[in-house]
Amino acid sequence: MWHFPPRFPVIVAGSALAVLAGCDSLPNDFDLRGKIGSSQYDTSEAARNATASRPSPDERGIISYPSYQVAVAQRGDTLGKLAGRVGISVPDLARFNGMRADDSLRAGEIIALPYKVEEPATGPIRPAAEAPDITAIAGAAIDSAAATPVQTSELPPVQTGAEPVRHQVERGETAFTIARLYNVSVRALADWNGLDKEFTVRQGQFLLIPTVRESAAASTPVAAPEPVRTSEPGQGSPTPTPPSAAKPLPAATPVAAATPVPVPPSPDLGKEQTKAPAKAARMQMPVSGSVIREYAKGRNDGIDIAASAGTPVKAAEAGTVAAITASADQVPIVVVKHANNVLTVYANVDGITVKKGDTVSRGQTLGKVAAGDPSYLHFEVREGFESVDPLPYVR
Repeated sequence: MWHFPPRFPVIVAGSALAVLAGCDSLPNDFDLRGKIGSSQYDTSEAARNATASRPSPDERGIISYPSYQVAVAQRGDTLGKLAGRVGISVPDLARFNGMRADDSLRAGEIIALPYKVEEPATGPIRPAAEAPDITAIAGAAIDSAAATPVQTSELPPVQTGAEPVRHQVERGETAFTIARLYNVSVRALADWNGLDKEFTVRQGQFLLIPTVRESAAASTPVAAPEPVRTSEPGQGSPTPTPPSAAKPLPAATPVAAATPVPVPPSPDLGKEQTKAPAKAARMQMPVSGSVIREYAKGRNDGIDIAASAGTPVKAAEAGTVAAITASADQVPIVVVKHANNVLTVYANVDGITVKKGDTVSRGQTLGKVAAGDPSYLHFEVREGFESVDPLPYVR
């Protein structure tokens, strides 16, 4: 399952997510909430959207999500010490994060785990709608024990929340540009990832993109509209007396019929009318093939399109390459930014032919479908921070 944003994977995801435009000088806008130079993108909306708090790790410092796990460093940790605590090979952990085993870590710093380790007793963090009812499960187990004495204890609460996008820092990126890309504040990005006061990031580092907290306004009840008052028939304004009731109408004088004017034959509009061209889709399909997995928000934030390995992957619409990154399983991902804060995400792409910052046209080749069993392309559309069903865009 691909999880990008939104909740935006790569943005993305994708969210919702603005791309930096080149400029010669920057104003004193350290949180990048205003516009930069002549760029049309800004993150003022992100400044108004409060982000959720980062979930609490278990006693080892591990935060477990359905698709990946991360570890939170403790005071005095080195990468080697953290690897020993979570039970991962030191070389594997160092290679995956682009670090050395003796590198010191800041308290609260996020370290990505290259593979899954034992999850907490409560399991991974799940969306609220999918969280298991531990009380019901425990009750059923007690009932099935029949007369056997059962000793119970309080079960730990299940953590729920959205799975954040995991972004790998590329050469030239900063905390400010990444925050701007995902439409979140740089302060929230620093708090979630334990960055220092200079917001320092390094190439190859994995960052968790803060998720947006649900608005309290969504739970505010809306007052029912007042009923419309109507009057009974015969009440209200008096009915005016028709003129004919007071004075008879004058006698009608028939008018002589006019000479009929010859009418030319009607044209055959069916033959002369030009059919209007069919409305073009807002985007084109990135590859030709059948959809083998449909969009399901929270479970599959895009569609999977069957295609032979080596099939060219085309840009669904003109835009700018916003990011080239990889998923937790090191599957290559390309993100393209379009007008109106819309992004498209292409995953499982091999032989990528574009680079970050390139301007691409509709139908331009971005790469080719990677080999697999089966081979397919994962395609997402993001409106700001949220994923949407791509099919209405390509039909």
